[in-house]
Amino acid sequence: MKLIPFENTWPYEKMGDDIYIEDCPYCGADNVLTYMKPADLENAMDEIKTPLVMPCCHTKMTIVQADNDYFWTTEPLRKRGSK
Repeated sequence: MKLIPFENTWPYEKMGDDIYIEDCPYCGADNVLTYMKPADLENAMDEIKTPLVMPCCHTKMTIVQADNDYFWTTEPLRKRGSK
């Protein structure tokens, strides 16, 4: 698999069965509770391409893999060189 650049990542938090994104990379909404189910997160961790529609702005993020901290996506979500 081709190496995914860091600007194609976005952090997330898991609390119980809920998946939160601190701030939406598209519209900037704070503390977004996603519709992602634990099984969807498992698929992403298994490197199965997983769509995530942000409930705040309805923009679709395509996750190609996930780890315990970040979603790795098909598109840049942050400016090059930022953390």
